[in-house]
Amino acid sequence: METVTTRTVEYPADGLTMIGHLALPAGVDRRPAVLLGPEGMGLSDVERRRADALAELGYTALAFDLHGGQYLDDPEEMLARCLPLLADPDRMRDIGHAALDVLRTEPRTDPDRIAAVGYGTGGAIGLELGRGGVSLRAIGTVNATTTGRPGESARIRCPVWAGVGSEDPIMPPAQRNAFTAEMQAAGVDWRLTVYGGASHAFHHPPVDHRVVPGVGFHPQHAQRAWRDIIDLLAECLPVSSGDARERGHRSAQTPR
Repeated sequence: METVTTRTVEYPADGLTMIGHLALPAGVDRRPAVLLGPEGMGLSDVERRRADALAELGYTALAFDLHGGQYLDDPEEMLARCLPLLADPDRMRDIGHAALDVLRTEPRTDPDRIAAVGYGTGGAIGLELGRGGVSLRAIGTVNATTTGRPGESARIRCPVWAGVGSEDPIMPPAQRNAFTAEMQAAGVDWRLTVYGGASHAFHHPPVDHRVVPGVGFHPQHAQRAWRDIIDLLAECLPVSSGDARERGHRSAQTPR
C-alpha cells in the first residue's frame, strides 16, 4: 500500500464552515480522485478511514462535511437537518459543488478524473451532482436509492452503482423500484445490488449512541459493499500506476 498523507480542509457551504478530510497518496503526480460523502449523521472517523484507504489505493480522496464540523448523533437532530436537505436538490448540489471545488483545486487531483461515492445523505448528494450535469467518471451510493426531479437524470453521463439492504425500511422496495425506473428511463448505465438481510446503514460499524429503528451493521455485507465500490472505481477510474481492484482485494477488510 502507498504511504498516505492527510490534512483537514475548511471551506464554506450551506452557510457553514465545513471541515473535510483530504487524503493524498504517495508521490507528486496527479491522480484520479474520489469525493466521499458521509451518512446523514455527518463526517466521522469511519469516512476519514475510508478516504485514507482510497488514498492507499492511489486515489486523491476528500471525505466531505455535511454539518459544519458537527456529528449529529441524536436521531431527531439529524433528521431535522437532513430531511429538508434531502428535499432540496439545489441545496444538496451546492454542498456537493463546494466540496468538489476543494477536491478539483488540490494539485494532486486530475480534475478530469473524479468519481463520487457516498453513503446515505452523502450518496444522495453524489447523485444530485450527476443530475446537475457534473462530469464524473462514476457514481457509487450505499443506502441512497433517491430519486430526483423529472428528467434530470438524463444529465448523468457515467455509470451508477447503488447498494442497499433488502430489509432497509428507509429505502424500501418501492423506493428502489422508483430509482431504477428513473435510471432506466434516463438511459443511465446503472446497477443495483441488494444485500440480503441487511438493514439501513449496514456498512457502518456499531455506534455508541441511539439510532432509529431499521438501522444495523452487517459485517459480511459491509465488506462486500466495499469491494463492490473498489470494483466500480477499478472499472471506471483506474489508477494508472496499478490495478486498484487487485490492491483493494488484497486488503478486503472494510476500513473501520
